[in-house]
Amino acid sequence: MISNQILQTTIEGLKGITRIDLCICDIEGKVLASTIPEAEAYESSILAFVDSPADSQVIQGYQFFKVFDEHQLEYILLAKGGSDDVYMVGKLAVFQIQNLLVAYKERFDKDNFIKNLLLDNLLLVDIYNRAKKLHIETNIRRVVYIIETKHEKDTNALETVRTLFATKTKDFITAVDEKNIILVKELKLNEGYADLDKTANMILDMLNTEAMTKVHVAYGTIVNEIKDVSRSYKEAKMALDVGKIFYSDKNVVAYGNLGIGRLIYQLPIPLCKMFIKEIFDGKSPDEFDDETLATINKFFENSLNVSETSRQLYIHRNTLVYRLDKLQKGTGLDLRVFEDAITFKIALMVVKYMKYMENVDY
Repeated sequence: MISNQILQTTIEGLKGITRIDLCICDIEGKVLASTIPEAEAYESSILAFVDSPADSQVIQGYQFFKVFDEHQLEYILLAKGGSDDVYMVGKLAVFQIQNLLVAYKERFDKDNFIKNLLLDNLLLVDIYNRAKKLHIETNIRRVVYIIETKHEKDTNALETVRTLFATKTKDFITAVDEKNIILVKELKLNEGYADLDKTANMILDMLNTEAMTKVHVAYGTIVNEIKDVSRSYKEAKMALDVGKIFYSDKNVVAYGNLGIGRLIYQLPIPLCKMFIKEIFDGKSPDEFDDETLATINKFFENSLNVSETSRQLYIHRNTLVYRLDKLQKGTGLDLRVFEDAITFKIALMVVKYMKYMENVDY
């Protein structure tokens, strides 16, 4: 709601220009701002006008107007006089008040504040001043979740998330683009990362069943100050991107579990190309045949254990050794040696990253 002082200043300014008296009342007939001394006497007429279907009406020598805020009746405006000029001034006053409502909400609305907070659009002093005006606690544990939907503007998914967390008044649900729903969640003192993972999986399950929507959920680290919420958001955003590259089989990704993928994601592409060229002499590891790649991946899955890998691949141990020897001759890397295995693993991840970035650029 706009303060009565702002409303009073507005109609006094309009009267100074037009010389027409104006009055603003709420929908219960209470006078909020007025240049008309006897405005209280019209309470019954205002209540009758509220219930009428008309948007404007002349009653007892006054022009009555309805002022809406996004189709919701917010105020009743009275303009003294029944002439066409008074009607025009009344319509201009309605237009001015409706614009004030928009401007006021943009300035003080919580959703707008949270969006600007996430996007780092606020100075540090503004964060705390506006949080205070909006009655948002500043020193409280929070984390940011990003829920990426398959389709743009997925209203079913958004409503489902709102239903899940609507009763928790200190949680905020918003969006800064077409495909991502953002949840800024308040945490209790005893809640840790295991609880965050449970919440992420709960969101995933609810959206799969209730909204029939396939989603990916990512979350950042826990922050203790409102000024750090944007950091948790950036972490969640990175987790979402890194998850698509290196953990495509996972629907829930935590920033704290990204491991080496987080480092590779921040490498410049020219450096990645140089690394692959130096290690494989220009040959990319993804050019190996399917059998070789399957052997490599299974060997890594089993922590470089030859016996277990051969068992799971249904091949003789000597066959696996032969494949590893062949790979060593072709690349100079022996996957049975820990240092070589690490180099090869990183190389595979670097190639995945480069391919992803090429597709994004395209």
